[in-house]
Amino acid sequence: MGKKSKNNYFEMFVELVSFCCKASEYLHKLLIDYDPAALPAAMEEMHLIEHTADERKHVLTAKLAADAGTPISRADILGLAAAIDNVTDSIEDVLLKLYMFNITAIRPDVEAFSATMVHCTKALKNTLKEFENYKKSVSIHQSIVEINRLEEEGDRLYQEAVHRLFCQETDPIQVFSWSQTYSRLERCCDACEQAANLVESVIMRNT
Repeated sequence: MGKKSKNNYFEMFVELVSFCCKASEYLHKLLIDYDPAALPAAMEEMHLIEHTADERKHVLTAKLAADAGTPISRADILGLAAAIDNVTDSIEDVLLKLYMFNITAIRPDVEAFSATMVHCTKALKNTLKEFENYKKSVSIHQSIVEINRLEEEGDRLYQEAVHRLFCQETDPIQVFSWSQTYSRLERCCDACEQAANLVESVIMRNT
């Protein structure tokens, strides 16, 4: 561990991941009660979430640049901030693809998929809440394991959804559009796992 820092980066990580949770919950609600006509306004709302997250990441970066001592390495702080930000970006990308591909109706697979994404972001937030006290935490390892499990569930849902798509759909435009949309949903879970794995790596380097 490094010198005592005047900035609490662990709290800033939790703040950043809160935007991931907000974005995933917002997208999940949109998908459950889908209205293609509402997508332009929804994209603006989602972009506001993503833009605010970016601004908070820039605040973290500015504080880091002026900080003489940090609790973990500067590279790890930057890496974690970028990994968390990537989760929010991945969620926004799903919504953009719905608009770009002119998706007019949601397939039955999507609700379980987006629910898994919500659970992933919540588990990531639980992980980062425990990160500051990782040496004493009794739950951080379980949270990381849970994210790994949810990512595997996302992989399974992706495989099954794409299989059904190719079995049931003959319109090549629909096949392409939904293949890409399912892929973007699966990437949200991947992004959560990548962030969790980075937390685990930081813990291993500091114990």
